[in-house]
Amino acid sequence: MTAAELQQAAKALAAMFSCFPQSALADAEMQLRGYLAAVQDAELCDVQAAIQRFIRGEAKVDNAQFCPSSAQLSIEVRERRLMRELIAKRVLLGASSSPPRSGGEVARRSRDGEGERRRQ
Repeated sequence: MTAAELQQAAKALAAMFSCFPQSALADAEMQLRGYLAAVQDAELCDVQAAIQRFIRGEAKVDNAQFCPSSAQLSIEVRERRLMRELIAKRVLLGASSSPPRSGGEVARRSRDGEGERRRQ
C-alpha cells in the first residue's frame, strides 16, 4: 500500500476499533501499528471490505462481540482478495464466451407446450 492508502487503512481500523470494546490497558498506537503491519501488503479495497464484514458481523469469528485479532483480520483480507479475484475471473470468462444458441428454441417449445407432449 502507498502512504496515502495506509492512512486510509488506519482510518478504517480506527472505525473498527471504535465499534468493539477495547482493553483499557491496550496501547492504541501500538495496536494500530500491529494491524497495519499485518495488512500492509494487501490491497486497500480488500482491507476495507474485511473491516466492513467484521463491523457488520459477517466475518467468521469465535466471538463477534470483540475486536478481531490482526491474524483474523489478515485471514479475512485474504478471503476478500480471493473473492475479488474469482469475481474478476468470472467476469472475464463470461465476457469471452458466447451465449448458448439453442436457448430460444427450448424456451419456445416450453412456452408452446411441445415439451409436455414428449414427456407423456
